[in-house]
Amino acid sequence: MRAIAPSIREVADFINDFGKLLRRQSARSLAAWLEAASATALRNFAKGLAADLDALQAALQEPWSNGPVEGQINRLKLIKRQMFGRAKFDLLRQRVLCTA
Repeated sequence: MRAIAPSIREVADFINDFGKLLRRQSARSLAAWLEAASATALRNFAKGLAADLDALQAALQEPWSNGPVEGQINRLKLIKRQMFGRAKFDLLRQRVLCTA
């Protein structure tokens, strides 16, 4: 597909560059990437990232992550969906505490 459509090649290259930028946690090159991506098919994605630029820069610069918290929230929501319409809060509480 990359050989057939140059626009796909360009977008794929930008996506790979963004992945490298995230893995290296390089906030300095973020502004240049956003500016270059705004001229491609990724303009809406770049616009969305630019709208929350402060949070993105903090994510690249800070050593901590809220991944474990998000994982617990995801687990709780999964248990709630499994029990939908079957029981009240007391059973949900039991299931959450028993699996922890």
